[in-house]
Amino acid sequence: MSLSAAEIADWAATLATARRDRTGCAPISSSIELSLDDAYAIQRAGTALRLQRGEKVVGWKLGYTSLAMRAQMGIDQPNFGPLTDAMLVADDGPAGPALMQPRVEPEIGLRFERSLPEGADLREVLDAVSETFACLEIVDSVYPDYRFRLEDNTADGSSAAQVVVGPALKRRDRLDEVGVVLFHNGGESGSATGRAASGHPAAGVVWLVEQLALQGRRIEAGHIVITGGLTRAVPLAMGDRVEAVFDGESRVAVRRPPTPTP
Repeated sequence: MSLSAAEIADWAATLATARRDRTGCAPISSSIELSLDDAYAIQRAGTALRLQRGEKVVGWKLGYTSLAMRAQMGIDQPNFGPLTDAMLVADDGPAGPALMQPRVEPEIGLRFERSLPEGADLREVLDAVSETFACLEIVDSVYPDYRFRLEDNTADGSSAAQVVVGPALKRRDRLDEVGVVLFHNGGESGSATGRAASGHPAAGVVWLVEQLALQGRRIEAGHIVITGGLTRAVPLAMGDRVEAVFDGESRVAVRRPPTPTP
């Protein structure tokens, strides 16, 4: 890691201010040479600012686990970011008013009934799951037009903005075979199966366990993990509604009011 503690804190504050004021900012890598280790350090500092505001970490998001999302964003490997309670949105409720350039992607979510030890394999991950659920992730990059490198995106929490937790999935034993169709304002915009996320949604969690262990952290009991976008993300403009249908029956949706909510 090449950045000093002061530089890490300054960049975390810059990102937080750009998001709060809805002004955005240029990618960090356009100003300095940014390593992935530096990016995660900035991410942790940004999370600390959220916790100081009273937010609580409730889980984690995986980013770029599918070829569709990697191709859309020009990213060649996965990353992760924290989820806080302030990011949770009610099913078919309105997205938060402070979003800048939101996009929506369908994901399979996992809730864990116990913490996961370092080195947990696929079976151990699945055995620790208490619930699988349909969900939508709303991503919202602080960087204009979603132009960034993996390191910039990682520093910004992998663009995590909000998460819509939907109903439980009935076919939890074969999550790789769960099908999803994404609808944008009533029109179909993409489809996939659970295997689009790292071959199996829980496979990304195996990777996440190891990445968190390198930082001295872990997935805790009660945490949720959203396992990565299964299709390309669609924009969520004013007046839009996005819905995902899993296995033809489990539906989860989010909408954005035509005018900003005060």
